Amino acid sequence: MALSVGHSAPDFTLVDNTLTPHTLSSYKGQSVILAFFPAAFTGVCEKEMCTFRDNLGKLSSANAKIFGVSVDLPFSADAFSKKNELNFPILSDMNREVTKAYDVLFPNLANVPGLDVSARAVYLIDANGIIQYVEVTENPGVEPNYDAVMSAAASL
Repeated sequence: MALSVGHSAPDFTLVDNTLTPHTLSSYKGQSVILAFFPAAFTGVCEKEMCTFRDNLGKLSSANAKIFGVSVDLPFSADAFSKKNELNFPILSDMNREVTKAYDVLFPNLANVPGLDVSARAVYLIDANGIIQYVEVTENPGVEPNYDAVMSAAASL
């Protein structure tokens, strides 16, 4: 069961697609959106990250910082980011520690034993580090409710 609204967001440090480390607690004072996705270079994941890219202005005006999070290596994340002209960091959770901490591990993607990835999940964390919105799709082929994410971010 994923973490729920009202819980403190587990802190972490991950490197992004440019090998820059990011620590969640260093963003206290602003809202943070963590958009977990299964795998770079897959159709639904590209569509999701590009939708967030195209809505970055709305998120920025709501003082929300967005991070994509996947278990891909930072080098793959960088190629994915460049191909899709993403304007926010893609964090590499290659050891699956953050995915497990947020309880969104999706085992055996495409029925491949051991292909454990991040589920498609969105967490909105407020300026005090408290989770204010959670959406975890049961099927990785289903996109999150973007309007609900944007509305929740705007309400903080």
